[in-house]
This record gives sequence, structure tokens and C-alpha cells, in this order.
Amino acid sequence: MQNSGWILVTGGAGYIGAHTCVALLEAGHQVLVFDSLVNGSTEALARASALGGGEIAFVQGDVRDRAALDALFARYPVSAVLHLAGVKAVGESVRQPLHYYEVNVSGSLSLLQAMDAAGVHTLVFSSSATVYGAPVRLPIDEQAALGPSNPYGRSKLMVEDQLRDLCAAQPHWRVAILRYFNPVGAHPSGQLGEDPHGTPDNLMPFVSQVAVGRRPELAVFGNDYPTPDGTGVRDYLHVCDLAAGHVAALKALPAQGGLLTVNLGTGRGHSVLDVVRAFEAASGQTVPLRFAPRRPGDIAACWADPSRAEQLLGWRAECDLDAMCRDVWRWQRGNPQGYR
Repeated sequence: MQNSGWILVTGGAGYIGAHTCVALLEAGHQVLVFDSLVNGSTEALARASALGGGEIAFVQGDVRDRAALDALFARYPVSAVLHLAGVKAVGESVRQPLHYYEVNVSGSLSLLQAMDAAGVHTLVFSSSATVYGAPVRLPIDEQAALGPSNPYGRSKLMVEDQLRDLCAAQPHWRVAILRYFNPVGAHPSGQLGEDPHGTPDNLMPFVSQVAVGRRPELAVFGNDYPTPDGTGVRDYLHVCDLAAGHVAALKALPAQGGLLTVNLGTGRGHSVLDVVRAFEAASGQTVPLRFAPRRPGDIAACWADPSRAEQLLGWRAECDLDAMCRDVWRWQRGNPQGYR
């Protein structure tokens, strides 16, 4: 795969995408990003290019735009696609389900059709642990029942179903479905990090914005879950470990063939209050908080069994929660207004 063509990263100017671009450049790949910039930043791409030690080609566009995708594939000899573009907030998906189905499901369909027309049949897909819904047992392995509890998770499962049907019908496709747990953290340089537009929907950027003084307090949604401290428990994964998982999947696909599905997580759960305490220790700041009602679509606890990823990809998470918090604080302290 290396140096045999461009690696196209849809959504490559976003939080996970920019870190993945760094990892791809460090692995010797030519990187091409296709991004609408709705949730991405050209500044993030410039920094990723500098950190990875290589150029990143950029085309602005939306994955729902088939003509733009066809033009891109006609211009660049793409050998594989990392599909990270999409919308990803659980709460927003409950309020705007049609938007989530349009962007995540229709956008993925347009991309697959354009890839097929261009003869590009290698794909790494950004899925989510939300496809499992409320787990019957923990940790969650890839054989667990699929039953997402919100439109975001259902949109990801619909794309997974497209990919399973496609690989069954056309065995020459090589597809990796990566079920992310909860990406957090930032590049250790402090130059790349999560910079959500508007009010953050995820825990860690909200905590860091409170710590740096951008917001007065953290709202903790639910303190009556059946968990040790009553707050939700999640498997938090360093974004650089996640980026390395994409590179590992890309490397493994030619030998694996067909379709492979793996969890990317640490295998350990932390509560919301665990994260707040760890962040206070890393930053030396107090994070004021208040408890608020549960959000629709949220579940009590979720963490991964990541052993299959180690078996098939040779990948496992290396960073612990303290490292995640230190890296987020370094990013937020050095970039209090994000990339702006």
C-alpha cells in the first residue's frame, strides 16, 4: 500500500482526521483530504502537515456531492479511502435525525458509488461503539448484539450494513469497520486538538474549556446511573492511539481481504467524575460542575474488549487517562480559542 497512490481521508480536516493525517504521513503515505470544513479547519491541516513532515493535498467538498467525488477520483490516483466524514453528536441526532441519515448514510452511499466507479475498492470506515446500544455484558466484543439507541448510532449501523452487503456481493472489496469508543486527547506537541464549533457535545472539550475559563461550569448529564458514582462510564481512547489504529487497519487489509470489524478502545471504563478528577490533577485547575438530567439516547456504561484489534491489526492502545488529560490541557492552554 505504501507509496502506491494517494490515501484519501474524508473528513480529514476534523479532530480525528487531522491526527490520522499525521500518522499516515509518518508512515510514508501520500495524503489527500476531502472535507466540507463544516466541522474542520484548514489550520488543522497546515499543522498536521508540519507535524507529519509531508504535504497534504486538500479538496473542499461534501461527501453527498457525487459530482465532486467523481472529479476528485478522476484527478488523483487514489489507492484507498479512510472515510471519517460525518456528523457525530448523539444529542443532536435525537433532535435532527433526518440530517444524520442524510449526511452519514447518503454521504457514505455516494462515496461508495464513486469509489466503485473509479475502481477503488479499499476502505477503512469510521464506525462507532454506539452501534451496540445498551450492552447486555461488559466488556463489549464484536460479537455483541447490535441495537443502537439513538439516530447517530443507527446511521452508523446502516452504513455498516451497506458495507456488509457490498462485500458479500463483491468479494474484491477490502473493508475495515473500526468501531471507535470515545476518542479524547490531543497531539503531544500541543499543536493539534479538538476544537468543536459552538457548544461541545463531548465531555473532554467541555471540561477543558471550563478549566481554561471559556465556560463557567460543566453540566454532568445524569448522576443516577447504575454505576459506581452514578455518572456515565465510557472507554476513553487517546486520539493518537486511534489514528494509529487507522494506519494499522490500512496495512492489514491487503492480507486480510474481505471485511473485518474491530473495536478500538482501551478495554477500561472511566466515569464522568473520574475524568473530571484526572483533568483537575493534570491542569491544576478546579472544574466547577452541576448535575443535570440524563440526555435522551445516552446509556449507563460502555467499554471495549479490544483483543480482536490486537489479534488482527497488531494494534493496542498505549495511553492512559492521565496522558489523555495532560495532552488535552497542553492543547487547550496553548490554544484557548482553538484554531481561531
